[in-house]
Order: sequence, then C-alpha cells, then structure tokens
Amino acid sequence: MEPGKAGVGKRIAKGSRRAARVAKPSRSAKRTTPAAKAARPKLSSGDLSHSLGYRIRRAQLWVFKDVSRRLAAFDISPAQFSVLSLIEANPGVNQLAIAQSLSIERAGLGRLVDHLERRGLVQRSASAINRRYYVLYLTEAGTALLARLRPAIAESEKTLAAKIGPRAFSELQRALSVFLQDP
Repeated sequence: MEPGKAGVGKRIAKGSRRAARVAKPSRSAKRTTPAAKAARPKLSSGDLSHSLGYRIRRAQLWVFKDVSRRLAAFDISPAQFSVLSLIEANPGVNQLAIAQSLSIERAGLGRLVDHLERRGLVQRSASAINRRYYVLYLTEAGTALLARLRPAIAESEKTLAAKIGPRAFSELQRALSVFLQDP
C-alpha cells in the first residue's frame, strides 16, 4: 500500500467509528419500558423488615422523596433548604459550623454555598473575628424564598402525619428529638 493511502484508510475508519457512536442511544434515554418495569419481581426484605434501622432508613427515603418533589418547583434540594434554614436561624454563622451541624463534608458544603451564592440567596464574607472563615447571611431573596419553601415542607409533614396517623406522627417527633443534639 502506498504511504499516502494508508492515512486515508485511517481517516475513513475513524469517520465510520464516529458515525457508529452517533447511532448509539444517549445515556439519558429510557432503557426500560413501563411494561418491563412492571415485570420486575418485588423482592422480599426478609429479616431486614424487622430491623428498626432498616425501617428508619425506609421512612427517611420516603420523606426525602416527598420533600425533594415539593422543593423541585423552587429548584432547591433538601440539603440547600437545611443550609438556608440554619443561616436564617444563625446569621453570621461560619461554614464550618454549618458543615458540622448538618454532617456535611466541608468541600461539599463549599460547593453548596457557592451555588446558593450564585443564585443570590446567600451572602458570604470573610469573618472579622477569624479571617480563615467565611460567615454567611441570607440575602433578601434568600429570606423571601425560605418563606415560600416553608409551606411546602409543612405540606410534606402533613402528608406524613396522614400516612402514619397524627398520634404516631407526634410520638415519632418526640422519640426522634433525642437525636437532635447528637453530632
């Protein structure tokens, strides 16, 4: 084969590979049909269903799914709501204190605060007491949004109370309050 033609063959092969890639479905495309989902067997939880930890985790998943769905209309996650709430209750709080209180890694909280700051919901400034820390304040927009989010959270709690009953909801609140002070 002539030296000049070898390169042409490679270009054609590369081009055909590119065309093949384009033909693949995107990762965001649905992979299963609704009928295929319905055909999936429901797994037994076995002994897990007797475990209190498993039940608490299932309840937490249910609550987070409901809260996430309600907050999605505001483009806010449950973690972002928590951060906004702590900043409102503790104006001028440093990021480290919030990270510790919510058990969020500092780097993760930094990204979360960056996002809230870009949206104009949080103001971050260097601490006058310790310049290694940033302190956080809600902006007017952050305060206004938080006021709009609270009814969505209240509706989620009403839904949970309806699911388990008002008395069980009250008892659950009281029983779980022991963990509010634990790290």
